[in-house]
Amino acid sequence: MADAAEIQGPNASPARRRLRRAGALLAGAPLLAGLLQLTAAEPAQAAPADSVSVTLDSLTPSAPTEDDTLTVSGTVINNGGQSVTGAHVGLRVGPLLNTRSAIDGIAQHPDDLRGGAGDELGGKYTQKFSKLIPGVAEHFSISVPADELDLGKDGVYSFGVSVSGKTSARPWDQMLGIERTFLPWQSSEADTKSRTTFMWPLISSVHMTARTGAGERQTPVFQDDELAKEIAPGGRLAQMMDLGRDLDVSWVIDPDLLAAVDAMANGYRIQQPDGTSKAGSRENQDVAKQWLAGLQTAVADKEVVALPFADPDLASLAHTGTRVTGSLSHLKDATDVAALTVKTVLHVTPTTDFAWPVDGAVDPSIIKVATSAGADRVIARSDSLRESTGLPYTPSAARPIGGGTTAVVADARMSTAFEGDLTKADTSTLAVQQFLAQSLEANVQKDEQRSFVVAPQRTPTASQAQAMATAVKALQDGNWSQPETLTGAANAKPDPDAATRIPSTSAYPSSLRKQELPRSAFEQIADTQDKLDNFQVILTDQSRVVTPFGRAINRGMSTSWRGQAAKADGFRTDVLSYLDNLGGQVKLIDKSETKLSGRSATIPVTVQNNLVQPVGHLYLRLSSTQPTRLKIAGKAYDEQPVEVSGGHSQSVKFTTSANANGRATVLAQLYTEDGQEYGDPVSFDVKVTEVTPTVMLVIGGGVLLLVLAGFRMYTQRKRAAARQAEEEGPDEAEADSGDESGNPDDAGDRLPEESGSPAGAAGPDQPGDPAPDTAPESTDPSGTGERVDR
Repeated sequence: MADAAEIQGPNASPARRRLRRAGALLAGAPLLAGLLQLTAAEPAQAAPADSVSVTLDSLTPSAPTEDDTLTVSGTVINNGGQSVTGAHVGLRVGPLLNTRSAIDGIAQHPDDLRGGAGDELGGKYTQKFSKLIPGVAEHFSISVPADELDLGKDGVYSFGVSVSGKTSARPWDQMLGIERTFLPWQSSEADTKSRTTFMWPLISSVHMTARTGAGERQTPVFQDDELAKEIAPGGRLAQMMDLGRDLDVSWVIDPDLLAAVDAMANGYRIQQPDGTSKAGSRENQDVAKQWLAGLQTAVADKEVVALPFADPDLASLAHTGTRVTGSLSHLKDATDVAALTVKTVLHVTPTTDFAWPVDGAVDPSIIKVATSAGADRVIARSDSLRESTGLPYTPSAARPIGGGTTAVVADARMSTAFEGDLTKADTSTLAVQQFLAQSLEANVQKDEQRSFVVAPQRTPTASQAQAMATAVKALQDGNWSQPETLTGAANAKPDPDAATRIPSTSAYPSSLRKQELPRSAFEQIADTQDKLDNFQVILTDQSRVVTPFGRAINRGMSTSWRGQAAKADGFRTDVLSYLDNLGGQVKLIDKSETKLSGRSATIPVTVQNNLVQPVGHLYLRLSSTQPTRLKIAGKAYDEQPVEVSGGHSQSVKFTTSANANGRATVLAQLYTEDGQEYGDPVSFDVKVTEVTPTVMLVIGGGVLLLVLAGFRMYTQRKRAAARQAEEEGPDEAEADSGDESGNPDDAGDRLPEESGSPAGAAGPDQPGDPAPDTAPESTDPSGTGERVDR
């Protein structure tokens, strides 16, 4: 008869069902008393040794209404050593939960048999198993109309799936396992709906290096090919994009991710362990193009919030970075480039006035740094900016904290609901139900509209993203909440009783502080920036170097490095070493010892430029360490401007003069226009050898022989002319005499003295002083077109 009554139950009214259950309880009171006496020595609802685990894999709809049919499915596994007989799985509706803390308690121990399980519906809303064999999983699925759950007042109810049965050691029916969750019940549209903002983060780790391929195109080089896996169909970011497309969410995007995918779409290379790089696949290029096209569609007409480029770690900057000069300037650069990157890639204008510290943990120094780059809205979390006034309700997110800054306080319970391993169906289902329960409970606390913000973890896994999407969809379809943008939440009227005092620096969680970037990281970044500043001065196209290295510096302080200290240090070291390598492509060529045989000569010094682009704004200074012995252009040093075409070298020539024999050391050094040393100096020796008396005697003898030969030729011609005059007669001799005095061709037969030259000097085509060992050269710099042969 009891079974017949349970069968008729579904057609009876709720009032009749309650009366029938009360009668059954009274009728079974004597039996219950006897069972209590038998088990008086045992704790009530203690977990038996032969327990059975229950997993709740699916609960749909997540927030049912009166016209819905609730379907619950899952598995049961006998974990004991004995078979369970006469087993059945039933649904239990527990009491109405009146506080958010009560929800927390159940969520922490969902399988505790000693908790309030509630009444089992029984009857046809059970699934029976004749035997549960140890270690064998059995699937169950139970459907029940929502109006059969006997739910009354709107709110959150405890809801459980239990398994009962008998064992040889306990031959009576008993509850052997349970899985408890929550059933949000809002039977009709709520009179007051809360506004809920769900932040949908598109953030990844650092993928691009500072390196680029040779040539004008500057093909970017990636650390690895992991990004391609994330954006490929089924990948984490691919699912984030697909799931968010149909949700009313605020997209929170790291522009570095967009820059990386855009670079991949246009051709990229992958760094190899040996320092070389290989081309990325065309297939991955196509994947990148498809992902960007899909994202452009997904964010159209949606709010897009752009974080500073590469999502810099604001807490690390505040706690250690500010001790290093120039660190905050990088945050400003990252903020300035963020909007341009998003607009260029996605064709939407983003909001850039939000700062998001890690886990929403804030202190005064973090607020100061977060707002230093122009953000006037800081996303905090309620477990950091806590309520201290004992409010019996959850206040709105917006909190004015002074100085024109608004703290947008995300709800900690809802924001952390999707953390942990959600790859299993039961953990995912419990996360969704817990989120919805917290949302509904917050709404029913006060009959006044409030704005709530959900800021989940920065990089949700694919399974976490799926659970988030399920929860957001259920929330949008529910009767107690409506979507709101992040900007709308920040602009909402603040609650005058809500906490606005920022916690002290000492209250910052130690677990988060341990993951921060050390001071040495910012010192390394500062060193990189100094070298970049010095390098870019000489470039004709600075953007080819400033842009990739500027973005790499931003990536060096990314939030994604938390917990990866070694990888972060390796990345920054690689950026610095690559910059050193590029800077070293403009250098002085080493020079061996030079010999000067004489009082003066020119010394060439070669500047080599192995960069693609021309360099200039450089000066080459040649200095003598012993100016009393050797002077450069008549003084201790001389300098000349240098311009060298890309892939070429140029020899710069300096005039030198020697005052004494011996060895002198000469130092060549490049300088930028602002007087900063560039590159390493080159030092070489100059050996000066003075002209000796023996050499002068040889030279003098040679000159004397030339003079004597000329005199002999002169006298011989005079004698020949006289004889000719005697033979021809006076008249012809007179005529010849006139020709001799007026014929200019005869000037070539004159001695040097007769032509106006000093005695002993040579004519233009005749030998003069002996040449030095160093050949005479023009003192003008050679052209920039000399091809590098090295």
